[in-house]
Amino acid sequence: MRSIGEMARDSGLSVSALRFYDRAGVLVPAWVDPVSGYRWYGPGQCEEARLLTRLRRAGMPLPDIRLVLAGWSGADTDLVRKLLQAHLRRLELGLSDARSEFSAVRALLEGREKPMTSLRTAAVRLTVPAAGLAAALDAVRFAAGTDPELPMLGGVLFDIEGEALRVVATDRYRMAVARARATGHDGVREQVIVPAPLADAMRALLSGEDGDGPVRLSVDGDRVTLEAGDRQAAGQCLDHDFPDYRRLVRLPAGRRAVVDVPAFREALETGPVRTSETPGPDGTPCDLSVLRPEADGTVTVCADGEEGGGGEEGGADRDHVAVNREFLLDALAAGARDRLVLEFGAPTAPLAVRRADTEDTFSLLMPVRLEN
Repeated sequence: MRSIGEMARDSGLSVSALRFYDRAGVLVPAWVDPVSGYRWYGPGQCEEARLLTRLRRAGMPLPDIRLVLAGWSGADTDLVRKLLQAHLRRLELGLSDARSEFSAVRALLEGREKPMTSLRTAAVRLTVPAAGLAAALDAVRFAAGTDPELPMLGGVLFDIEGEALRVVATDRYRMAVARARATGHDGVREQVIVPAPLADAMRALLSGEDGDGPVRLSVDGDRVTLEAGDRQAAGQCLDHDFPDYRRLVRLPAGRRAVVDVPAFREALETGPVRTSETPGPDGTPCDLSVLRPEADGTVTVCADGEEGGGGEEGGADRDHVAVNREFLLDALAAGARDRLVLEFGAPTAPLAVRRADTEDTFSLLMPVRLEN
């Protein structure tokens, strides 16, 4: 017999996943101690757990998995084979439909594309307070993408408009936006994507500057330069278009909670986590924190089983949001304040992490669907 911890270690399923599948009647322990409530699993159940993991990765719905596991050890495997074949047909049909729709989208895209050049006809010059630009880069750098298949997200957007320089970064799973004051540019709006290594070099250059002393930012063709005194960091911009981030940050008003960052960070680091079966950006499962905003303006980090029902797979109800814990900790650090505002919408809407003293610096974290 295996304890739930040993079962988790040997099967590859998390403890929270095993608890969920027990509650769902998919993988019920061989014995539960009536006094302690501890779950114990029989020798053959480890193989069933590994099978369950594979079927979930293949997207098979839970009702079918229940039948597969029920028929797996029997002499007649006809039902199991038919269920596997039926799910494979659904996947193939879904892939065929997706290819058809993508072909239509590509045709629409090709029809609206116009020849474009990355070269600018006029140079851009502006002056920015060193401390303001340093703080803006610190607030967004953590969200820059690293996926080589999406090179347009592999840097920091410098969005220059009037007396504002907005810096933006996103890796699809999170987005960060910050604003710094700027002077000297009164032309049309300009946008350049600064590669992440160059953005880091600019931030290092700013480390030697004092307070609000000015630094000079210039864009000439496909080259961007930051000058501080007699030192500079310069390089080529990325030759891509950044997505229209302004559309992505238009969120409906949600429930707001003000958190004491040190205490909230400790609650996240020491509190309960769940393991996502959906791979994160690096292709591996990630630890999730399930958050619940309370009526008194606080936020609870939910333990396993506290997040309520809502759907076939025990997803969070409308007041709960599951997010990548590491991403949330990064966003709290980037907020650089002892008190931050968390803004909750629907479970499928991004979680906003905002500074209480300004609306111009914030992070958005995409929620993660609870599968366990």
